[in-house]
Amino acid sequence: MVFKVILRLLIGYGSRGKFFHLKEFSDELEKQGISVRLVKDTDYSRGFPSKKISEWFNGDKKFKELIKEFQPDAVFTDRQTHFALHSIEADIPTFILLRGHYWQEYFWGMKTLGKNFKTRMAIWFRNRITENVFENATAVLPICKYLEDVVKEHHPKQNTGVFLEGINSERWHHTEKMELKHPCIGLVQDANWWGKTKELLVLEEVLKKIPNVHFYWVGDGQYRKKITDRLEKFDNFEWKGRLEYPEKIREFLETIDVYALITGMDLAPLTLKEAQLMEKPVIATNVGGNKEMMDDKKTGYLVEEGSSKDIIEKLTELLDNKEKARDMGKEGAKFVREEFNWERVAKNFLTIVNPYVKIN
Repeated sequence: MVFKVILRLLIGYGSRGKFFHLKEFSDELEKQGISVRLVKDTDYSRGFPSKKISEWFNGDKKFKELIKEFQPDAVFTDRQTHFALHSIEADIPTFILLRGHYWQEYFWGMKTLGKNFKTRMAIWFRNRITENVFENATAVLPICKYLEDVVKEHHPKQNTGVFLEGINSERWHHTEKMELKHPCIGLVQDANWWGKTKELLVLEEVLKKIPNVHFYWVGDGQYRKKITDRLEKFDNFEWKGRLEYPEKIREFLETIDVYALITGMDLAPLTLKEAQLMEKPVIATNVGGNKEMMDDKKTGYLVEEGSSKDIIEKLTELLDNKEKARDMGKEGAKFVREEFNWERVAKNFLTIVNPYVKIN
């Protein structure tokens, strides 16, 4: 089915890492009859606190030229920056993709990074921009229902709609394996926010109680050493650093017996979907949006935050019952293909934005 509404959509992305998935999204929109322009936000829009003082006063020049040339009916951006502000000021329907728990990250940022006055002021000013965007955008589109509830707590009058991020299942297929000791548990997660990362310390008790099970952690970040200093004393734990994406991550997921996401907060973790597409049973801490990214007791198990006992019980069950683990893995792949394919995501997005967009 192709939507009858023809829309010119400008998509602004922030980091190169986000381009990968927004490109897949834009490709699917074009199949739906939508004209899409995908651009890096800072190539067209800047402002204070840019390092170039000239951009403080004339940061929207390129943005205005882009708008004049492309004439979008709507703007969709994955950051709360000057790009979004300039779109709002131009009176273009503006939709904000929200991937993270912004208010929690702001609190953590001020607590851990804001000790320096200059850094603290930069964080404070960026917060003013962000809150302005949240307040005045046409709608904020969080990546899970949990995060939508958080947005409503802070901006109860704002329009919202859940934007479940898609995934190309064809990229996650059977491949050659790595050399790992079995039985083994794989973790793929970075260590950039202590509020999320510190939950990994629960593995101390797990590693001690099931010494015959090997744990391999892929990822890195500023808090990595605080974790490895505590866990590398166990012979059944190994930190693998970062692996090339997606090839080596795919090999890693192909090799492990169970995928585990042990975190103090997560919203729509991509690796949880990727592991399920690789037909691996999963366990994940029952926080944030994790329960929306899997089917508890069918594709794996949610475990209680801080409970080494719960983790041990669920992992032991999956490792001891290979038939059940295999069935859960197959159900996981089916679940992700049905719930997170880009065609479904694109149609859902158009349903959300359609009431707010004037079509020429």
